[in-house]
Amino acid sequence: MSAFALTAEQLAYAREVREIAARELLPLAERGAEGHVNRPLLEALGKHGLLGRLFAGSGRSAAAMELCLLRETLATVSTEAETALALQALGSYPFLLFGTESQAQRYRDGVAAGTVIASFALSEAEAGSDAAALQLRAEPDGNGWRLTGEKTWISNAPEADVYTVFARTTADARARGITAFVVAGDSAGLTGEHLDMLAPHAIGRLVFDGVRVERADVVGEVDAGFKIAMRTLDVLRPSVGAFAVGMAQAALDAAIAHTTGRQAFGGVLSDQQAVSHLLAEMATRVEASRLLVYAAASAYDSGAPAAQLTRQAAMAKLFATESAQFVVDAAVQLHGARALQRGHLLERLYRDVRAPRIYEGASEVQRTIIGRSLVQTAAGPAGQGDRA
Repeated sequence: MSAFALTAEQLAYAREVREIAARELLPLAERGAEGHVNRPLLEALGKHGLLGRLFAGSGRSAAAMELCLLRETLATVSTEAETALALQALGSYPFLLFGTESQAQRYRDGVAAGTVIASFALSEAEAGSDAAALQLRAEPDGNGWRLTGEKTWISNAPEADVYTVFARTTADARARGITAFVVAGDSAGLTGEHLDMLAPHAIGRLVFDGVRVERADVVGEVDAGFKIAMRTLDVLRPSVGAFAVGMAQAALDAAIAHTTGRQAFGGVLSDQQAVSHLLAEMATRVEASRLLVYAAASAYDSGAPAAQLTRQAAMAKLFATESAQFVVDAAVQLHGARALQRGHLLERLYRDVRAPRIYEGASEVQRTIIGRSLVQTAAGPAGQGDRA
């Protein structure tokens, strides 16, 4: 792990987290049911204070560097533990960071303890990368609303205890007509099902049949929920890159161990120039990704301008996830057929590494964000517009 932007205390903490993950979290992850929320694992993350580290100070601000440090470290040991922690952050950040004090107090302690499972419900079948096109309806009903429609590819669904749900409160207004709501998982009219995905994480579809929400359930302001979604993703995107860096580092470590110990062609496999050059390329991409990720996290924690944060977060996620795909694939190639056997480290990484290039903004979306930011910056104040 690079020392860039990390103190000696943070590096020591990363070593401690790695030891906890190997000793206590990995066994719990391996005993969990694929495709379902692993509550014992989340409670263990809470017991060791790892979930509480996702928030700075009083718990009303995000600690981007802490999140990246945790996600990278956990991913080198257990992608299941890493994903459980990350999804807890994604699901809870909207109402804990941007909601009312009442909303934060209601859920903060349970989220930090791992006893309240949170979920971020934005995507729909026809509104994935184009999230502003979502159609889940929030129809006025007295002093509140009724939610009607579906969400899909929702992490921790349908088992979550609380959802941040983004719904349309104003028709034909795209991003300017979306409101964020806090919705209890046991709300009347809310049902769902698990989805069987390539990487067996807890992901599902939700059906809202007139689910009642009150004005007190609104996160932020009515019709301003899209900005909350985007601000949440700005926090999370560098950490998706950190997840990718952790997976890539695990794959690189495995490739080095294998090629330096494998006899082939009358010598050690790593002595082959093609192999050593590939290892060099893998290591360079891992380190470059790590630097981008921690630079973006440092910018967020230091209060850099919003436009800069958005661009750096997009760069970090784009480069790190694309590089991780390359590194894991290269490690599989160096291992040969053994890496494709069920249960092999690289077999699992090969499945896990594909999704981060899609979720929380596909690579193509990140390139659009970066390109638009560069053009707007070149145009000066007149080129600065609402991202929506």
